[in-house]
Amino acid sequence: MAQKPLRLLACGDVEGKFDVLFNRVRAIQKKSGNFDLLLCVGNFFGTTPDAEWEEYKTGIKKAPIQTYVLGANNQETVKYFQDVDGCELAENITYLGRKGIFTGSSGLQIVYLSGMESLNELVPGYSFSPKDVSSLRTMLCSTSQFKGVDILLTSPWPKYVGNFGNSSGEVDTKKSGSALISSLATGLKPRYHFAALEKTYYERLPYRNHIVLQENAQHATRFIALANVGNPEKKKYLYAFSIIPMKLMDAAELVKQPPDVTENPYRKSGKEASVGKQIPAPEEESACQYFFDLNEKQGRKRSSSGRESKSSPHPKQPRKPPQPPGPCWFCLASPEVEKHLVVNIGTHCYLALAKGGLSDDHVLILPIGHYQSVVELSAEVVEEVEKYKATLRRFFKSRGKCCVLFERNFKSHHLQLQVVPVPLSRCTTDDIKDAFITQAQEQQIELLEIPEHSDIKQGGSGQ
Repeated sequence: MAQKPLRLLACGDVEGKFDVLFNRVRAIQKKSGNFDLLLCVGNFFGTTPDAEWEEYKTGIKKAPIQTYVLGANNQETVKYFQDVDGCELAENITYLGRKGIFTGSSGLQIVYLSGMESLNELVPGYSFSPKDVSSLRTMLCSTSQFKGVDILLTSPWPKYVGNFGNSSGEVDTKKSGSALISSLATGLKPRYHFAALEKTYYERLPYRNHIVLQENAQHATRFIALANVGNPEKKKYLYAFSIIPMKLMDAAELVKQPPDVTENPYRKSGKEASVGKQIPAPEEESACQYFFDLNEKQGRKRSSSGRESKSSPHPKQPRKPPQPPGPCWFCLASPEVEKHLVVNIGTHCYLALAKGGLSDDHVLILPIGHYQSVVELSAEVVEEVEKYKATLRRFFKSRGKCCVLFERNFKSHHLQLQVVPVPLSRCTTDDIKDAFITQAQEQQIELLEIPEHSDIKQGGSGQ
């Protein structure tokens, strides 16, 4: 029998508007059925008089759902949270504590961290320190079986969360937010991470928790920031979702990647990004990780280039290709690469299935390093491209097909040599040429014919 998902609600800053929140929850439950938990991040209490809270505290009013809240983010509200380890504040309303792990009877694992970041030696009662974050990571990540947690609750946003993602609006995630929470999220790998305090709603595109082609696939993380309750701009402050505890999920189902998944925003953040500590240069990566023999001569070629580099500190051919200006979907060392499409990896190039190909066996030949066009390739990369082309021609000929090859170098910063197999019965030079000319005319593209056996580099851009 399939595990029944838990139905949860997450909420942003309540700021003392308890009636507004709980009336909204009642309306949602009346329409959509009961939820299991309500998780509140940000400022639960406000600076308004306590009359409304007293009605909940004394039992005159009752929260309609089991509610878990984070602690104070300022000195004014510390008084409401007497026990640092957590306690019941009112019927159905529980303070989780300064930091820790809450595990439900279903196996759902929620990690929580209350307060604001503080780097001072004396940490105020409404703050957390690097030591707090370190202890949480050690508590969970020290076992080899650790895969991640279901939910992470913090009040501040993590710094850099907007990197490689959709726009975070007016919030500059490179300047605001907590670097300590970024570190915590990197280590804990939550499936959901909720935060507040910025008085806006931001649902970031899901991001990866593994490096493609270097680590086994892991689940993605969804970061959701919620607005304040009852805000006049009608920004979203309640988020409903269903979740099966990861401990009960099939491993293959857990690690399925959403179609809009992005690179991990924290992996190349701050100073580490500027000096390139996180991701090795493509050539270095290929030399130690991505070597597969294509044929017997390849070893000789590599040793030859090795001798050349020893005898001359400045060889004519640059050892490293140009570096991409930003995230690249095709650089093999980039987390953006979709690993499941990669078919074969050589020394300087790799073969991948086309995403949304013209046919089921449409493949791409791509350089491992970042080159924009064939005309920019070094001699050793060109040599390997030719080997791939020859091998593919032989393979498809054995299947009764020939190859149509063309380079896509339009609105793209990384060379993609397209290889489209066509049945031999339809594979005449004139037919293929006519098809390209016809399509070019329809798209108002000018084609310039290059004489056979001429050097394509003399043609300029290769577009």
